[in-house]
Amino acid sequence: MTGPPEVRSDASSRTTLDKAADENFPVAPFFLPRAWRDDLMAVYGFARLVDDIGDGDLAPGGGDARHLGVAAAQADDRLVMLDAFEADLRRVFDPQGPAPAHPLLHALAPTVRRRSLTPEPFLGLVAANRQDQLVRRYETYDDLLAYCELSANPVGRLVLQITGTASPERVRRSDAVCTALQIVEHLQDVTEDLGNDRVYLPAQDMKRFHVTEADLAAGTANASVRALVAFEAERAGQLLNEGAPLVGSVHGRLRLLLAGFVAGGRAALASIAAAGHDVLPGPPKPTKPRLLREVGAVLRSAHRKG
Repeated sequence: MTGPPEVRSDASSRTTLDKAADENFPVAPFFLPRAWRDDLMAVYGFARLVDDIGDGDLAPGGGDARHLGVAAAQADDRLVMLDAFEADLRRVFDPQGPAPAHPLLHALAPTVRRRSLTPEPFLGLVAANRQDQLVRRYETYDDLLAYCELSANPVGRLVLQITGTASPERVRRSDAVCTALQIVEHLQDVTEDLGNDRVYLPAQDMKRFHVTEADLAAGTANASVRALVAFEAERAGQLLNEGAPLVGSVHGRLRLLLAGFVAGGRAALASIAAAGHDVLPGPPKPTKPRLLREVGAVLRSAHRKG
């Protein structure tokens, strides 16, 4: 595991970083330069921790609450924890003030300085998790896109900033890819999200396709649910196509990393289609051969256009 000794020796932080192996996409793959990998892991530690706070999925023992100065009696209050986490995050960007108290934020500070990162993407991810506590349904597709602007797009922007490749056009393409990946994940996780009293399928679209929440709670999807999922999958595919030229705009190992993101989204959409757009029994997952084929296709297209 990467990270300074205080992170490696802290049990709750180690548990958070260990989740990188279970993510849909490689967080800091071996083929990237070591400096990039270290900085990507520092950002991952932040992003994984804020999501775990928002999902109530922190390591047992209360270590994260203690680091953030939250009393044990309030450690299960996600909004209190998010507020404390944001306060500690702001210390990362205030070199004149006290150092961040949480080891993962302490480890993030050198990356922020080295890459001249700004607070906005980090604050966006905190805001997304705060919104998850307060908003559990989305009326329109535009409402969902606004949520993705907070919950997904900052990640791509941080990758571009860390690798020194950010530009307005690349950010626009990156936002399209990240939003698409978020929508795909929502489609895969309809059943899990509903179990947590969250629905990320826009209410307007559900009405259009005559889908109720009772339909989503069934063990298998009826024709209306399948049609709705196909409609949202088509939208996600269009966003991936809009963002795909990002891959051809960069070179070397970064091109391979970004191709993996686009290919991962396309492979996931293919697995949803292969399941007949029935996502209710469980998340349709792409096979490794399918993912590798998609990576190859994205790279060939980038080479032709690059």
